This record gives sequence, structure tokens and C-alpha cells, in this order.
Amino acid sequence: MIDLSEEKRIFERGLKFVGGIDEAGRGPLAGPVVAACVVLGNNFKIDNKKLKLVKDSKKLSPKRREELFSVIQEEVLDFGIGICDQETIDRINVLEASFLAMKKAISALRQKPDFIVLDGRLPIPNISIQQRVIKEADNTVFCVAAASILAKVTRDRIMLEMHEKYPMYRFDKHKGYGTKLHLEMLEKFGPCPIHRRSFAPVKKFFNNN
Repeated sequence: MIDLSEEKRIFERGLKFVGGIDEAGRGPLAGPVVAACVVLGNNFKIDNKKLKLVKDSKKLSPKRREELFSVIQEEVLDFGIGICDQETIDRINVLEASFLAMKKAISALRQKPDFIVLDGRLPIPNISIQQRVIKEADNTVFCVAAASILAKVTRDRIMLEMHEKYPMYRFDKHKGYGTKLHLEMLEKFGPCPIHRRSFAPVKKFFNNN
């Protein structure tokens, strides 16, 4: 159940602004990793009917995610998006690129949070803001679930643009993840500029040269 209980615990400590962070696109073979940070003020309430539908982006249909994308942006205090492309992922590895995307999302905010909650297992290194890492926070913490939707929709839109550019790979269907269809197209056409060269199914094309 998604609610504000985690945020309330933080506000009860006298803090005014809480940020939730999540990322999308750590696992795909192509395209960027995208992070979002959603900031709530200590007077925030889930009093919009649509906001009550917010949950982990993976549990929502693409249509519902698109609907909530706009609602979240209108209703929360602030939000920021951070993107790291495939070249950065190949250069510094996908975990470090995810952290960099998160830092970019924080930098894009007008209202910096006093405290950050993020989904995952590891804290963001080298930031001065207090943070708490909660496994599967996108399932239980409202601001993190909202961030998961912003990150997912932003990344999906990027991959739809990439489909227009490289239609043979069918990025519109799999968004760069290593599905059977994607692997078949990769074997047939070889990698394109947005494929991640450091990821195993793509790497072999460059190792053979």
C-alpha cells in the first residue's frame, strides 16, 4: 500500500522537504538510464483522486503512467529529471551512471530536499543531503513511487524517439530491454549507436573485430 507514512516520519523530525528518487533503465541493452526526484513539502496530502492511483511504475499500464506523469508534475512541490546516455554507461558502468543520473535529477530541482528516500540497496555517494535507502521503496513510499513513474515515462518517450531513428530494432516494443525480439534484431542488424557496448549481448560484436 502506497501512503505517506515514511514521509510523515521524516517531517516529524522537523524537516520541511522530502525527496523521493528512483531510476529506470539500469538493465536494458540500449539507451539511457533515467532518474527522477520528486519533492514533497510537509503540508502535502494525497487529496487528488488520480494521485491515489500512484504506485510502482512497473505495476501500471503505459496509458496510466502517461496520465499520472502530468498529474504528478502538477501536484508535487518540485521534480527533477536526470539522464545518462549509453556512452556514459559504457565509460563508468551502469551503477555509477545511475548515481550520476540521480545527482543530475537533484541538481535540476528548484527546491532542494532536506532528506532523500531512494529505492534500492546503496546510498548515493558523495552528496550532502541526508538519505535513507529502502528496498522496494517504489512499492511503499509515495514520493519514490511518483519518481518511478516520472523516470519510466521519460525513458520510454526517449526510446520511442529512438524507434523512429532506428525502426528495425523495434525499440517501441521492448524499450531496449533484452527480449527475444530485441536479441533477434541485434543478431540480424548488429548494434546501433545507442546500444551499450559494455553489456554482454552487445559486447561480442566489438570483441570479434
